[in-house]
Amino acid sequence: MAVYVFDVNETLSDLGPMRTRFAEVGLPPTAAQLWFATLLRDGIGVAAAGGLVRFADVARGVLAPMLPGDPDAVEQVMAGFLDLPVHSDVAGGIRAVKAAGHRLATLSNGAASVADGLLTRAGVRGEFEALLSVEDAGAWKPARAAYHYAANRLGIPPGEATLVAVHPWDLDGAARAGLRTAWLNRTDAAYPAHLISPERTVTTVGELA
Repeated sequence: MAVYVFDVNETLSDLGPMRTRFAEVGLPPTAAQLWFATLLRDGIGVAAAGGLVRFADVARGVLAPMLPGDPDAVEQVMAGFLDLPVHSDVAGGIRAVKAAGHRLATLSNGAASVADGLLTRAGVRGEFEALLSVEDAGAWKPARAAYHYAANRLGIPPGEATLVAVHPWDLDGAARAGLRTAWLNRTDAAYPAHLISPERTVTTVGELA
C-alpha cells in the first residue's frame, strides 16, 4: 500500500478555463499563465525569506496591477479559480488508485477549502482521507516543513509518503525533504536536469494504481 499525497493546483485542477476568465476582463488569455507563475514565484519567495502568505492574497496581489482600478474584474477572475474542473484523467484515476488499496491525501499551497470544492465537484472527495494546506504547515512548498507537516498529519515517516505533482520544483522539494516522488507528466515535457529526478513518471493519475 502506498500513501499518495497529491499537489492540487494544475496537478488535479485544470487551469485551462482561466484563459477564458482573463479574456472576459480584457486581458490576453496567455496572461493566465503569467499570473499563475508569478503568484507561485512570490509565494515561494516569501517562504524562502521565512514568511507565510495566503495563496488567495498573493493571487489578488498579482492580479491587481494587471487590472488597475478594476477590483470587480479582479474578483471575476478569482471566482473562476474557485470553479475549476479537474483534468480528464483525475476522477477515474483517483477511483482506480483508491480501489487498489492506496491511501490518498492532498497537500496544496492553496486553501484546503479550494481542494474540497474541486474534489467534491468531481465526485471523488470521499476517496481522500485528508486535504492538507500549507496554511497549517507554516510554510509554502517547497519548504521542508510543508512536506513534513503532511507526513506527520498522516501518521507516517516522510519516506513512506509519495508526492504526486506536475511541478518539478515541488517534486524536488519533496525529495529533499525525504519523500518519494511521482511526476505526473501529461505533456511529454523534459524534466529539468538541475532538479532531483522523480522516482517514477506517469502520464495519467490512473497509472499510479
